[in-house]
Amino acid sequence: MSALLLLSLVGIILFSSKFRQSIEAAPKLSVLPIDTIATEQLPRLLVIIPAYNEAENIQDCVTAVLNSTQMPPEQFELWVVDDQSSDNTLAIAQALQLSLGDLRLKVLAGQPRPNGEVWAGKNWACTQGVEQASGDFLLFIDADTRLQPNGIETALQAAVQEETDLLSCGPGLICGCLAEWLVQPLMFNQLIAAFNFAEVNDPAATAAFAAGPFMLFRRAAYEQLGGHRAVANQIVEDVELARLTKRSGLKLQYVIGTNIVKVRMYRSWAALWEGWTKNLYLGAHRSVGLMLYLALIVLVVYSLPWLGLAIALYGAWGASYTWLPYVDIGLALIIIALQYQLRRIGSQVSGSSTQYWWLSGVGGALVAAIAIGSIIKTETGWGWTWRGRVLQLPEEPIS
Repeated sequence: MSALLLLSLVGIILFSSKFRQSIEAAPKLSVLPIDTIATEQLPRLLVIIPAYNEAENIQDCVTAVLNSTQMPPEQFELWVVDDQSSDNTLAIAQALQLSLGDLRLKVLAGQPRPNGEVWAGKNWACTQGVEQASGDFLLFIDADTRLQPNGIETALQAAVQEETDLLSCGPGLICGCLAEWLVQPLMFNQLIAAFNFAEVNDPAATAAFAAGPFMLFRRAAYEQLGGHRAVANQIVEDVELARLTKRSGLKLQYVIGTNIVKVRMYRSWAALWEGWTKNLYLGAHRSVGLMLYLALIVLVVYSLPWLGLAIALYGAWGASYTWLPYVDIGLALIIIALQYQLRRIGSQVSGSSTQYWWLSGVGGALVAAIAIGSIIKTETGWGWTWRGRVLQLPEEPIS
């Protein structure tokens, strides 16, 4: 057991170093006081919410967007595009439009996807939304996001000042059920370590990443890329659009935007399993090696120390003439302390907390299972769905 615990210690030290390097290089977008923003000088913005079976989210999301900004109708429009939902998402959005009487809010009943074409995920809904109105900038958000007051003005001003073509904010994290607390903080930490902010924001580097909950495009750049039509058959369209942006020589900026937007991605273990297994493997460009590496890392960093501690405590309880179990206990406790520190730093970045950190061993096992499940479901198509919609691989991935 000592050898495995030493492996875990080396693993968490290396991972923590990579994690800290990414955070230290991360630009942070903090909400500006409204009196420091010349709202009337900001460009026209079109916000689009693609919504498929979002009955539990759509009202709170729309209300948060409208309450977050003082921009008038001539500068700002919010379009909810219902993507042929089978629940009452559309009815809720239409009722909200009538009750609020806010001229900035528009609701579109999306059309069926074109025959003979593969449109994955939210790409078709986003494309329809863009066609509805003009705007110098386009902001795509998900229905599970909650924009914070003055967040839109802050992000828009930053994009204008920095001449950014795609500004994506890493959102703050909201967790509710136990499954979320076990998995989501670990997933967010993995993404921070995997996609170093410095490399993503470096035009000369190949690394590219964007967070789908908040993607702010300069419209001219979006159209140059071909918009969501260019990634129509891609399920992980946010990462693909980020890659296209960098390959096209346009400016991509990925920032920590905890105070700009918050997200609660999944509200149950079933939704969490379906969502992550849908995206994770494709987000890694269908690299089996990367997924197996992810599974190994989370088991070594998070699960192994707790398993080692349990085994060492059991050994110490029955040992009379050996000190080895006590060495293992000491090693395990050191690693667990480092694990807590890792979680604490991550919670500061995500704006959440360290709640249930002591169950990280279970969380690591769940993340490993998700990584393996994502490979199997994607490659076989077995159970590979999103809210009842069967998914399919594109004929050719974007190179």
